Amino acid sequence: MQNLVEDFLQFLRHERGQSDNTARTYAAILGRFIAWAQKQNLNDWKQMELKHLMLFLQHERERNLETEPKDSPRRLSGESVYLEIAALRAFYKFAENEKLLPQNVAENLSLPRRWKRLPKALTDEEMKKLLAPESPDSPENLCDRAILELAYASGLRLSELKNLRLEQLHLEAGFINVIGKGNKERVVPVGRKAVEALMRYIEAARPKLVTPKSPATVFLTRRGTPFAPVTLWLRIKNRVRRAGIARNITPHMLRHSFATHLLEHGADLRVIQELLGHANISTTEIYTHVAGNRLREIHKKFHPRAS
Repeated sequence: MQNLVEDFLQFLRHERGQSDNTARTYAAILGRFIAWAQKQNLNDWKQMELKHLMLFLQHERERNLETEPKDSPRRLSGESVYLEIAALRAFYKFAENEKLLPQNVAENLSLPRRWKRLPKALTDEEMKKLLAPESPDSPENLCDRAILELAYASGLRLSELKNLRLEQLHLEAGFINVIGKGNKERVVPVGRKAVEALMRYIEAARPKLVTPKSPATVFLTRRGTPFAPVTLWLRIKNRVRRAGIARNITPHMLRHSFATHLLEHGADLRVIQELLGHANISTTEIYTHVAGNRLREIHKKFHPRAS
């Protein structure tokens, strides 16, 4: 069973151009399905029926979360169940197209409706705190500042920041080439402050981090290696804590702040879609709700006849 999953993961990476994160998520989900199936004495994909997929999903909804105590009432979120169904459907679609299985038993497995959560953004004041220079001007501090300035200036995903290479920078011209989801390339402008932070990091800090084995990725750890996603996010979280921002900041909040602040200051939604690398405008439209709520608050607070 595992061999067929490996074929599917290879297909995702090399033919569909899916991100490493998607491949890892699907691998974990299918691994859990195989482990569950074997406990039910199901050892061949050809034995699977729709009822088995339904039983697995029911099991997943009811199981204790690995990160929670055994007596915790918390269970798998609707978002996670959606991902599990998506993984099973994608796997069976691949197996059907490649004639590896006689039928697609997941084709009638319907995806639940996804409720769009409104993205949370940092306030202007929080962004000022976060982007304030830190002393001393150590290579790590200069690296952190360059990462944050670029994330806020260009709305990059964490994976895009992590994988950004020197040849993608065109700082004198004020833009970068970004390789996003599905290996889609887009051109993103970079503001003056972010260009200054990047130039300072590249000229004064990065040479001190480079080792003979360092790759050409822009951002390097103190050991001269590329950042792992968790390591990069921990660096940002530590910077958030040192800046005195009390609330919990998630990886996407810098990207959300970029989009929300652009919209609040009058940017066109189609332009924001292009900058974020969204394939569909409906993904970008969620920011209109965020900006709308913010504009209503401002109107209520400052308009003389609003209350």
